Amino acid sequence: MTKTHLGHRARKRFGQNFLHDHFVINDIVDAINPQPTDNLIEIGPGLAALTEPVADRVTHLTVVELDRDLAARLEQHPALKDKLSVYRGDALKTDFRQFAQQQPLRVFGNLPYNISTPLIFHLLEQLDVIQDMHFMLQKEVVDRLAAEPNSKAYGRISVAIQQACAVEPVLMVPPSAFTPAPKVDSAVVRLVPYRNPPYPVTDRADLHKICLIAFNQRRKTIRNNLKGLLSDEQLEILGINPNARPETLTVADYCRLANWYSEQNGR
Repeated sequence: MTKTHLGHRARKRFGQNFLHDHFVINDIVDAINPQPTDNLIEIGPGLAALTEPVADRVTHLTVVELDRDLAARLEQHPALKDKLSVYRGDALKTDFRQFAQQQPLRVFGNLPYNISTPLIFHLLEQLDVIQDMHFMLQKEVVDRLAAEPNSKAYGRISVAIQQACAVEPVLMVPPSAFTPAPKVDSAVVRLVPYRNPPYPVTDRADLHKICLIAFNQRRKTIRNNLKGLLSDEQLEILGINPNARPETLTVADYCRLANWYSEQNGR
């Protein structure tokens, strides 16, 4: 099957897979439910499969696009040019706060799978200006975001995102909905940042650090993985069994560990 869609050749280095199934597109736009005055930011608009129907419902839309050819194409799009602001840049390096003057952001996009996890961590640092996020991701990534403890999918990104956001898988998307068709199933997820997280943390960077160390070797006990940081006694004081495996600890457990670590480091 050709990798050219609507006159544009998909670039592997940008992880481009273009959505073309109109039923799926309509379902995604309905899930986002854009309102006329919303402050919407689309990451990786590509060939405007989502951009066009979202723009139909709003007065203005900002898109972040790295591919110069696609950015130029969007800037000259006859149906969009009066509604669209094209920000040329890498979403991984973009300060999204610049787009939130008076209003929180509603962020959405069909994310390139090769950057989806680091991009989600990047956005977690800017949640104070984000109202909600709707992303098309590899289904495996959505499974990880929503995973419960004691499952193979549960890991550091599960803890990081669930501490900060309510996670809701929205719909499944088959490979046939894209050109070129990816080799994996996709899914759309809704992430809504908590204004008052059920498990507050002093410093999210400390939570991410603790999770990175804890999940680095999943087969080892939490005692072994965190031995440079906490003693058995300290783990027990925090209500954690030193012999537990990392995937058995809850989000609340990791938040207690992170807050203890922050306190020890004067934060």
